[in-house]
Amino acid sequence: MKELEQYFPDLSDDERKKFADLGPLISDWNSKINVISRRDMGNFYLHHVLHSLSIYKFIEFSPGSRILDLGTGGGFPGIPLAIMMPEVEFTLIDARAKKLKVVDSTAASLKLSNVKTLHIRAEELKGSYDFVVSRAVTSLEQLCRWSQSLISHKERNPYPNGLICLKGGNLKPELKALRKGIYVETVPISRWFREDFFEEKHLLYVQI
Repeated sequence: MKELEQYFPDLSDDERKKFADLGPLISDWNSKINVISRRDMGNFYLHHVLHSLSIYKFIEFSPGSRILDLGTGGGFPGIPLAIMMPEVEFTLIDARAKKLKVVDSTAASLKLSNVKTLHIRAEELKGSYDFVVSRAVTSLEQLCRWSQSLISHKERNPYPNGLICLKGGNLKPELKALRKGIYVETVPISRWFREDFFEEKHLLYVQI
């Protein structure tokens, strides 16, 4: 929690309580289902919550926006973003039902009325969203392919609608694989968070 409060000193009491409760909730589920790497629980707020909130540092979605978290796993980045933006609608999807059981339980415990889940594969989903967000799910090219038909043409945010994903390591091969003419903005997460963990981590914003 200390890293979170360091970078987000203006959290409301309600936000602070929700984030404080999130760690124990995930830890409890992690003892039953492999939600995240067990050795990662000691760095939960740094590796999972702060990492997710780099999207919030990049853009605060306008109230009423509809956001799709593609391949949410245990609820990241969707749940931390939903805590920070209660007036934004978040749909969290995953192909693994047991992970969504964790997300549903966590969202209910935290009283997050702006979170819903769907047990569906991305390629089967129909819908319209302002942004698709994702965290290390698959290749950038595949994410773009899945997201293309899901992005709304109605604009209401500071950035044009598109895909925002979190990735690490060497991005050159993935960027090279994208079709020509596609706009991609690559932002080092170390711009917002100083810890060594973020040195090779990036946020990618793609207009599809």
